[in-house]
Amino acid sequence: MSRPETEPEPDPDRSSRSLGTSAWLVFTIASAGWVFDVYEGQLFAVFKGPMLRELLGGAPGAELTDALRGRIDWHSNVALALFLIGGAAGGLGFGMLADRVGRVRTMGLTILVYSVFSALTYFVTEVWQLHTLRFLVAIGVGGEWAVAASLVAESVPTRWRAWAGGAFHASSVIGLVLASATGWIFSEPDQWRWAFLIGLLPALLVLWIRLSLREPERWRRATQDSGAVPTPSGHPVPTAPRRSAGSLGQLLGDRRWRPRALIGMGLAAVGLGTYWGVFAFAPELVKDVLGDSLSDAEKQARASQVYSLITLTGSAAGLLAFAPLASTIGRRKTFLLYHVGALVLVPLTFLTASTLLSTVILLTLMAAFVVGMHAGYAIYFPELFPTHLRATGSSFCFNVGRILGAVMLLVRGGLGATIGVRPAVAVVSLVFLVGIALLAIAPETKDTELPEDDQTVA
Repeated sequence: MSRPETEPEPDPDRSSRSLGTSAWLVFTIASAGWVFDVYEGQLFAVFKGPMLRELLGGAPGAELTDALRGRIDWHSNVALALFLIGGAAGGLGFGMLADRVGRVRTMGLTILVYSVFSALTYFVTEVWQLHTLRFLVAIGVGGEWAVAASLVAESVPTRWRAWAGGAFHASSVIGLVLASATGWIFSEPDQWRWAFLIGLLPALLVLWIRLSLREPERWRRATQDSGAVPTPSGHPVPTAPRRSAGSLGQLLGDRRWRPRALIGMGLAAVGLGTYWGVFAFAPELVKDVLGDSLSDAEKQARASQVYSLITLTGSAAGLLAFAPLASTIGRRKTFLLYHVGALVLVPLTFLTASTLLSTVILLTLMAAFVVGMHAGYAIYFPELFPTHLRATGSSFCFNVGRILGAVMLLVRGGLGATIGVRPAVAVVSLVFLVGIALLAIAPETKDTELPEDDQTVA
C-alpha cells in the first residue's frame, strides 16, 4: 500500500539511538546563544540600582531620597517596558527572517545585535541612551530564542526532539547564574560599566556558528525555488508554486496554522504572565515573612539569596523534568500537570507561608511548576508549524504571548495596591485556568513528524 500524499516525508533519523555529532553541535551552539541571551537580559536587573543612581545624578553610597528612589523606580519600569516591546519586535522580525534566509545566519545576527548593543552600554552618560540601548538589546534577545528553538527541532532525531528542546531552554539557568556571578565580581557601585562591556564576548559565538553550522536539510528542501521538473518524455511538469516563507499573513491566514498560533500564544501568555505576576514577587514574600527583625538592606540581601536558591533548585528541576515527562506522557498532559501544580501551589505559597523555612520550601516547589513549564515552549511551539513558518510561528507564540503576559504586571500592581501583595498574587494564579482550557483543544505532537505545508493537520 502506497503512502498517502498528505503524509510527511519520514525523518531518516527517526529511529536513531543517539543524538549524533552534528545534532550535538547544533544543540551546544544554540544553547550557548540562549545562555548569553538570558545573561544579557538579566544584566540590567542585576545592575539597575547603581546604574540608574549614577545616570540620574545620585552620589554612590549616599542614602537615597524619596524623590530619587521614585525616579529610579520609574525609569526601571520604562526600561522593562521597552525591553518587552523590543523583544517582541525583534522576535517577530528575526523569526520571519529565519524562515526566509535561514536559521544559522539569522541566529548569528541576533547574537551579534544583543552583544554589540549591550557592550555599548559602557559608554552611556544619559538615561535616554540607556533606554535606547535596552530596546536595541531586546531586539536581538527576542529574536534568538525562536530561531534557535527551530534550529534544534529540525536538527535532532525525532525521538530526541523533546529532550533537546527542553534541555536547550533549561540552559537559561546558566545565564542567570552568570549574571549573578557578574554582579558579585563587579560589586562596587562604579563598576557596572565593565559588566556590560564584557557582554561583547558572546559575539565570538558568531564566528563559531559560521564556521561550524549549516542550514538544516529540512529548511533547504522547504525553501527551494519552484520550477519545472522534466519528465522522461521531455515535457516539463510545473511544480507547486513556492510557498511564502516567513509570512505572518500566511501564518494567521491559513486555517491549519492560525488555531495553533493562537493556542501557542495563549499558553505563552499564561506562562510568561505568571512569571512576571507571580514568580518575580518571590523576593517580596521573603521580605514580608522576615518582618521587622532585619533592616531593609539585610532583608533585600536575604531575599536575593532565596531567589537565587529557588532558581537553581526548583526552577532548574522543573525545566529539566519537562522533557522526559513530555516524551513519556505527551506534551498536553505534561503542560496540564504543570498548570494544575502551579494553580495549587501559588495560592498555597503566598497565602500560607509564615516562616523563612516554609517560605523557601514552598517557593522552591512553586518555581518547579511556574517556571518549569517554560521548557515546554521550546519543545512544543516548533512542532506546531511547517518548516517555512516554523520560526515565525514559534516567535509569534512566544513574543506576542510575552506582551500579553506583561499585562499581568499591571493587574497584579492594581490588585496589590487594593488588597495586598499576597492576595493579589493568589488571584493572578487563576490565569492558569486559561491555560488548562487551552490544553483541552491543543493538538498533541508526541511521536509525530514535524508538520509540512502539504499535509492535513488536526
